[in-house]
Amino acid sequence: MVMSIKVAVASGDGKYINQHFGMASQFLIFKLNSDGSHKFLELRENKPACSVEGHSDLSMENSVKLISDCQVVLASQIGPGAIDILLENGIEPYIAPTFIEDALKELAAMKKK
Repeated sequence: MVMSIKVAVASGDGKYINQHFGMASQFLIFKLNSDGSHKFLELRENKPACSVEGHSDLSMENSVKLISDCQVVLASQIGPGAIDILLENGIEPYIAPTFIEDALKELAAMKKK
């Protein structure tokens, strides 16, 4: 049986994971299957937490809410505060400043174990 998870990717160009979680203006949502295949589902616009004056936990919470149906988030960088909030909401944070394709393949391989 093929299991699948939803993955949120912080990317500005749709090819490379190039956005910091707290500054991501959008998340690309993928369905990742245990066999390594994946499908792009949608693009979600985000109000970046770290672009607000200073930055507040509330805006970070909003970013987390936006991807709350995902089990994993991939970003080029994720701060310790954001990691805590993600984990509290059952979302595994991964720092992977690489091509989306490569990161999804790697993630599928890790999830198989």
